[in-house]
Amino acid sequence: MNFFEIIKPYVEKLNKNEYGLLDYVIKNMDKIQNKSIREIAAACYVSTTTFLRFVRKIGFSGYSEFSTVIKYTVLNSDKQEDKAEPFVEEQSKYRNEYLKNIEETVRVLDERKLLKICQVLDHQPKLYFFAKGFSKYSAEYIEYLYTLNGFIVIFPKNHEQRRLAYRNVQLNDVVFVFDYEGEDDELIQIIQNLQSQKEYALLVSITGANNNTIQNMSDENLYLFTDELKVSGVDMTSHVSLIVIMELLLYQFMEYEKSKR
Repeated sequence: MNFFEIIKPYVEKLNKNEYGLLDYVIKNMDKIQNKSIREIAAACYVSTTTFLRFVRKIGFSGYSEFSTVIKYTVLNSDKQEDKAEPFVEEQSKYRNEYLKNIEETVRVLDERKLLKICQVLDHQPKLYFFAKGFSKYSAEYIEYLYTLNGFIVIFPKNHEQRRLAYRNVQLNDVVFVFDYEGEDDELIQIIQNLQSQKEYALLVSITGANNNTIQNMSDENLYLFTDELKVSGVDMTSHVSLIVIMELLLYQFMEYEKSKR
């Protein structure tokens, strides 16, 4: 009766507004566990009918089951924290939100998807990384990490390089697309071109959990949680969750390789 286990199969199907509701619930579990549906709906600025529809969409039969599972999950989480630390220092709200985003990303990560990707990686394909904006800087670290572990990684850094790179993708290669919003026109065009050629082993996207175009075009999608942050019009959104996913995928692959020996 763990909240995160129940919602796993349904998160990818949420629209942007529903994803916002889920984000609120996860980050405020301890506060909402004893509240009525009317109180939570009011806090989210939606009607009780809308919130009930959301509750059913993420896998619960009704609000009663939803509330019970929330209480059970919070109780178990408190017990684990008590075992892990004799005391907890008070931290700023931003730090708490930052940690919660990473925790959410890890908790909803689908191990079956990771295993499927690992099975394709086992054939030692070339890896293509497509990313723009702030995601590029995270992808540079990921490129370094995977190269160190024996993969040939092609990571085009600008528009011209991306336009040429996708044409070299071959039948056994794996393509990764990193885009939080999942709506970048250039990346969507690249995917469309790749799909018209049908010459790649697997196309994996990492996006936000809301229903988006790139997610729906991919063979496999892994989704992350983060808080969008802009300073003076510049996107400063954290991409730590993207790195976490790709690191865990690599560690899963290393474990997969070890299990075959």
